[in-house]
Amino acid sequence: MSPSPLALAHQAARERLSQAAGRAAVRLWRQTDPQDIRGSWLPLLARLLVIVSGAQLAAAESTESWLTRLLGDEDPDRPDADQLNPAMLAGVSGEGLPLADVLAGPMWAAFRMVTAGAPVAQAMARGSALLDIVARTAVADAGRAADQVGMVTRPSVTAYIRVTESGACSRCLVLAGKEYGTSTGFLRHPRCQCGMEPVTRDHRPTAQDPRKLVDSMSDAQRRKTFGEAGAKALAEGADLGLLVNARRGMETATVFGRKVLATTEGTTARGIAGKRLQNLGKADGQRYRVSRTPRLMPEEIFRLADNRAHAVRLLRQHAYIF
Repeated sequence: MSPSPLALAHQAARERLSQAAGRAAVRLWRQTDPQDIRGSWLPLLARLLVIVSGAQLAAAESTESWLTRLLGDEDPDRPDADQLNPAMLAGVSGEGLPLADVLAGPMWAAFRMVTAGAPVAQAMARGSALLDIVARTAVADAGRAADQVGMVTRPSVTAYIRVTESGACSRCLVLAGKEYGTSTGFLRHPRCQCGMEPVTRDHRPTAQDPRKLVDSMSDAQRRKTFGEAGAKALAEGADLGLLVNARRGMETATVFGRKVLATTEGTTARGIAGKRLQNLGKADGQRYRVSRTPRLMPEEIFRLADNRAHAVRLLRQHAYIF
């Protein structure tokens, strides 16, 4: 069976969460006054922040129960303390940016378009589309980060396979069923809903076959996914991997060019991460003391860690596990 029903159900539930967050974002955006984009959006942004961060928390909270149902007691020696802390993945984007700043981005994009002379309707449509992408991606990234943290804290998990969503784009289809090490960053594009399934000695799901997935699609679905010319090429036996550049538009949460993927969320003297990271201080204009040690995002921890034990120590230090 490929992949397991539990993995498919987990991925589908997370997709519903992210889609709901996107719909909520678009509904709130429609209440924005086109004549006062900034002034009318900021109060709505506070409401959206609660909705999207709540969806992120729900996505992250589903990880531990899913892995327990899927893997059972494969790690009897796993310390009780190595439990995911879902709250640390809410309120921040996959890149470590404050969620409020990310959700404000579409407003600034629309505002810039209007000031540059673009029609207001066009600017508002652009802002709506961007907001939908940002909200969905933030929820999906939080869920995937939680899954990866949960897998790394389980010694029995040696790798993960990519679980491709139904109706996935051509780039994701090519990557369907690929196996990666647990610390390897997850390739995704904006609004990507693909997930992952752990691999252990006793749990080895049969990986999805990209070609079989394409063969199971209708002609209309192939045309929608690959375009008219691409669908015709596939029908004539073209190689799927050569036809599709899977890396185009795909990236991990670790953005190229950044030295460290980190966040300031949760690093105040009262926050869990702040208490663990220490090195507290208050800069000019700051209300609270915060840790001067950056809180690394999970993907950055996986990239920097020498081995699994090192990764677990860093995850605990940066408050992603209790």
